[in-house]
Amino acid sequence: MTTTFITGANKGLGLETARRLAELGHTVILGARDPVRGAAAAADLGVRFVQVDVTDDASVHAAAADVESHEGHVDVLVNNAGVAGTHVDPADLTGADVLDVLDVNVAGVVRTTTAFLPLLRRSADPVIVNVSSGMGSLEHTHDPSRPESQVVAPAYTASKAALTMLTTQYAKAFPDIRINAADPGYTATDLNAHTGPQTVVEGTDAVVGLATEGPGHGSGRFVDRHGETSWS
Repeated sequence: MTTTFITGANKGLGLETARRLAELGHTVILGARDPVRGAAAAADLGVRFVQVDVTDDASVHAAAADVESHEGHVDVLVNNAGVAGTHVDPADLTGADVLDVLDVNVAGVVRTTTAFLPLLRRSADPVIVNVSSGMGSLEHTHDPSRPESQVVAPAYTASKAALTMLTTQYAKAFPDIRINAADPGYTATDLNAHTGPQTVVEGTDAVVGLATEGPGHGSGRFVDRHGETSWS
């Protein structure tokens, strides 16, 4: 039985990932910051809920300790928690605005990964999936045929570029763990006021694919629902 911990899983892509993996037989642990919404989402899916705020070191370590005491290990860690940040005019963007986004989208992944590494190393096939975005790709955001090129969101795009690079660095640092980044694509979620043309099922294809592909696949990849893609 594959044990999977997912952050930010009370709605959107995280919730759909939890639903799909649970249906595929994973023992899913649904992580979320809000205890009421998280517990309700977990109850709906019939999975276990663990409260976790990825911006808080104590909360992340408490979540890892909870999983250790109940499941004893983790096979798949899905770092899904993310925020879009403020939508102010870029001329009014502050350092604090950017730090708020980086704290969740990048530092939150670092906190969670570090805390869960001992649990992952108890797995025969440990996997980390970082939910990144084509919005962090220089190629995608400069291609006028792609929707990523039509958006101006400095803090969010910078955070996702950093997350993809963090993924490649972790893949080098931890060769015993398969670590990849997923690009969900432009999916209708709260993050974009449900303007994306893709469904959450389509948006989770890459995440679910990476979480279930099994041993023998590469690490340090950037993958969308159509397969491995370039990041530059």
